[in-house]
Amino acid sequence: MPRRDRRADRVLLIDGGGAVLLLRGRDSTRPEAGEWWFTPGGGAEDGETPREAAARELVEETGLTGAVLSGPVHERVAEFEFEGVPFRQTETYYLARARRFDIDRSGWTDLERRSMLGARWWSADELAATRETVYPEGLGPLLRSLGG
Repeated sequence: MPRRDRRADRVLLIDGGGAVLLLRGRDSTRPEAGEWWFTPGGGAEDGETPREAAARELVEETGLTGAVLSGPVHERVAEFEFEGVPFRQTETYYLARARRFDIDRSGWTDLERRSMLGARWWSADELAATRETVYPEGLGPLLRSLGG
């Protein structure tokens, strides 16, 4: 299958204590790939700017409305396979701050319901100490540089 090039716009959502909200995911078609933690966000719809896509994805994946996004604060390119499709994904990260809350999953798509297992707030120290897979790599130092 040919590689699919994709743009994804993501949000580093930081609470008042400096912790970042991460979602836990997996590829339901490849359980051997394990699980990983990642920031809210995803692909843009037709006509959306990167910032608009990040804001919409934040609402859909967490239920948080009205977040003010700043940045971009980080960019990366990731190559991976997901549900049998190879991707080369260019990611742009924005920063938002919010009070800690429990996510609302009612906006999740079928794909998100298959692949997202939950959410958790992580401090920079917890990120530095974990052996779990977290994307983007180096999130702890990035979080500290942003005041988290």
